[in-house]
Amino acid sequence: MKPIVSNTKQDMIVKLENAHKIYTMGSQKVSALGGINISFSRGSFWAIMGFSGSGKSTMMNIIGCLDRLTHGRYLFKGKDISGHGDDALSDIRLNHLGFIFQSFNLIPQLTVQRNIELPLYYLGWDAIKSAAHARELAAMVSLEDRLAHRPAELSGGQMQRVAIARALATNPDLILADEPTGNLDSKTSQQIMELLTTFHKAGKTIIMVTHESHIAEYAQNRLYMKDGLIEQIKGNGYATD
Repeated sequence: MKPIVSNTKQDMIVKLENAHKIYTMGSQKVSALGGINISFSRGSFWAIMGFSGSGKSTMMNIIGCLDRLTHGRYLFKGKDISGHGDDALSDIRLNHLGFIFQSFNLIPQLTVQRNIELPLYYLGWDAIKSAAHARELAAMVSLEDRLAHRPAELSGGQMQRVAIARALATNPDLILADEPTGNLDSKTSQQIMELLTTFHKAGKTIIMVTHESHIAEYAQNRLYMKDGLIEQIKGNGYATD
């Protein structure tokens, strides 16, 4: 399969070339990705869809530097990072990627402000500057009155807003959202997706995994996977080459 590329002149932030991921389970080898070729442009909004076992979560883990390819290349911002070690991948995650998870992944003992500040702590930010930035981000997601609360005192939608603010803390090049509405009711899901759409319109690049078609419709482009391969692409301005 030839690479899927943008018809625009936008920079490619992520590119997978002949991407294979094979897991060894006892004596069995299971192919999770069977030779993927795809590019994602800076400033785009993608939804990756597919049934359980289709490879969508594996692709997300590869793009998020949480796993490595067995064969093939992963180019991030034009640089091949396929052979990077754990420390280098951790550095990319911290400095360039923002993560939003279905289960929120907030630290229960920390306040909203401290949860938002967490990536900045690892980057060595000054405490006063970090706190001010966290307050700005909380205001962006309409949680400025919840800064002293802990996750247990928040609704599901509020917790996901905290997670979004935390994902934006380092001004990442790419936001990865893994089933961001999976634990939310329909009204709250709509609010979260409208919030992500706002940040996309402001220039953020978002790649989202979802199994919900109505959630995927918020994305510019939809990628459907089956058996570790790309089955179909739908969207604006993208085509096979």
